[in-house]
Amino acid sequence: MYDPSQLRTFLAVAQTLSFTRAARRLGLRQSTVSQHVRRLEDATGRRLFSRDTHSVELTEDGEAMLGFARRILEVHEQASAFFTGTRLRGRLRFGASEDFVLTRLPEILEGFRHDHPEVDLELTVELSGALHERLAAGKLDLVLAKCRPEDPRGELVWHDELVWIGAERLRLEPDRPVPLIVYPPPGITRALALEALERQGRPWRVVCTSGSLSGLIAAARAGLGVMAHSRGLVPPGLVPMSERAGLPELGAVDFVVVHGRRRPAAQDAADALAAAILGGGDRLHRGRG
Repeated sequence: MYDPSQLRTFLAVAQTLSFTRAARRLGLRQSTVSQHVRRLEDATGRRLFSRDTHSVELTEDGEAMLGFARRILEVHEQASAFFTGTRLRGRLRFGASEDFVLTRLPEILEGFRHDHPEVDLELTVELSGALHERLAAGKLDLVLAKCRPEDPRGELVWHDELVWIGAERLRLEPDRPVPLIVYPPPGITRALALEALERQGRPWRVVCTSGSLSGLIAAARAGLGVMAHSRGLVPPGLVPMSERAGLPELGAVDFVVVHGRRRPAAQDAADALAAAILGGGDRLHRGRG
């Protein structure tokens, strides 16, 4: 009843909330993406997206289809692997950004390990900037991280807005430097936050630096200052700072999966894990527990 290619297209649009970005990710024409979505909506008899010239949003039925689409595709992949007799093997060096520590990424990795038990998965959790450096040095095979502005490589997992977040009780004084909670260099959000403040001419001071997301969250929850963060990944106990705080716009950020140098022993496993992340990317920023 539901074509796997149409389901993959649906997931790409649901995760990027853009027909254009979904087409780029899938290597399809935008008209083909629209056609796939239209045919899937015809098959379900429901509207899955509400869209106009400026935005794309999932409908209530579209939200329900997310879980069904993932499960159908997972079973489809399992059946294909079983009947073709292909079993992935080897060591896969995978790097994930600190941003995903509190998300449901472990569920995606657990599913991958279940489907490919003979792959030795070696996980590195680091800052996005450091992961890109390790990838370029040939020390990782696949990375899930923020896209570097100067390096647009990678397959888009999702596009998100950056916001200032802090404790709900925190109040910033307009005549004093902004208290910043930041990752150390080469943190991508750190660089974007400092650039935005410099453009505004707003003075700032670093009150906490940590390479650990948990450390940054603890400082923010204690009311020490504000931090730049993805709107889709705001941790519990913290809130976006209102416009009344007078802080500058931070812009947007893309989360991508990027392949490293193609090692024959890891190439198929890297492709399979990338597909699992792209197929389940909405779980990384929806319904986090």
